[in-house]
Amino acid sequence: MDFAQILPQFGSAAFTIIAFVVALSIIVAVHEYGHYIVGRWSGIHAEVFSLGFGPILFSRVDRHGTRWQLAALPFGGYVKFLGDANAASVGQTEVAESQRRRTMLGAPLWARAATVAAGPVFNFILSILIFGIVIFSQGQPADPVRVAAVIALPAELEPGFTASDEVVAVEGVPTPTALEFVMALDRLEVAPQVTYTVRRDGVEIDVAGSWPYPPVASGINPNSAAYDVDIRSGDVVTAIDGAPIYAFGQLVDAVSASNGQPLELTIWRNGEVLTFAVTPRRVDLPTSGGGFETRWLIGLSGGLSFDMETESPGGLNALWLGVQQVGSIMMSSLSGLWHMITGAISSCNLSGPVGIAQASGAMASQGGTSFIWFVAVLSTAVGLLNLFPIPILDGGHLVFHAYEGITGRQPSDRALRILMAAGLSIILTLMVFALANDLFLCP
Repeated sequence: MDFAQILPQFGSAAFTIIAFVVALSIIVAVHEYGHYIVGRWSGIHAEVFSLGFGPILFSRVDRHGTRWQLAALPFGGYVKFLGDANAASVGQTEVAESQRRRTMLGAPLWARAATVAAGPVFNFILSILIFGIVIFSQGQPADPVRVAAVIALPAELEPGFTASDEVVAVEGVPTPTALEFVMALDRLEVAPQVTYTVRRDGVEIDVAGSWPYPPVASGINPNSAAYDVDIRSGDVVTAIDGAPIYAFGQLVDAVSASNGQPLELTIWRNGEVLTFAVTPRRVDLPTSGGGFETRWLIGLSGGLSFDMETESPGGLNALWLGVQQVGSIMMSSLSGLWHMITGAISSCNLSGPVGIAQASGAMASQGGTSFIWFVAVLSTAVGLLNLFPIPILDGGHLVFHAYEGITGRQPSDRALRILMAAGLSIILTLMVFALANDLFLCP
């Protein structure tokens, strides 16, 4: 297989790899720093903090006696505590009795449990901060709705607005707030033109404009049919198989009805007319009820014909929205995993390193905000994965600590070795399966 063919066509394979390494390095560094700093606060000495594996490229020893190092293979990292036989903190080398309290296995149970849990917790904190900062910086739609900018559209889809217009009503329905504006749009029957009442220069006037949700690609999902054929953000779909359309909903309906057959999309891009053949793909999507539905999609997301003016939600509110975002990702991930195990949805929803690398490059190519948002999503997923009760993961260690707390004794070395070997086998099997999905099973 030519591996270059599976990489996204946004420029070069190197860009994809760099984006993946940057995303992974940020997440791993924060995860391992959580282990390190809470361990240090708990009286456990870290001998090595390594970002990456293999030959050491750079290292230095800090005033606490910890060697910080950067290794040649940037696909992970670890913290090795005093007395650890290995980077997984399983087994212990001989240490002086006076130093035993500073080792992982010699520390009190609370200190060990807190140190182990800190890695995933720091991943969640990173995600909350990123989500909160992005939400804070981008803001939320202000009340009443004001037009910040009108997006570029072909003449037949012009919305009729100008910048600074205040939208007072839609088809005679008052819209004093952004929420009421959206609700008014939801109640409309799809039509080529809509009458808007706007306040312009202090005067209320009626303007005729296009359907508020034009068939424009406001976003492109990575690893999607649209992304693969180089449809770009801002492209406007003006026709499907030669039939003109004026609403994003018409595009959704046509894709849903395609049953996976190719569609010919006529695209308007900055005044140029292009044609793309796109084959919809079956995708499992989470529903509000916690389940999943399977739909045909090409990977485009829509939006309004204009950008709304925004206002800051406030720092604390933005962080709370970040917490809600992390919770939503976790619940959706757990629901998806359960539905894959039960066979309700396809196992192709499980991506491996190639799929994650493709997504990293795709999001980086769409801009810094998209990429950093993706880092937050991935950080949440890594934190959640590490909490699974599988030996070798942090969740497995926490299970061992729970066993010790209940029984008053640690698992035997033999039991630990067997369980760790079983956990490693499970993880390697999942990795091989996910990689097979990326390369062979789920094109």
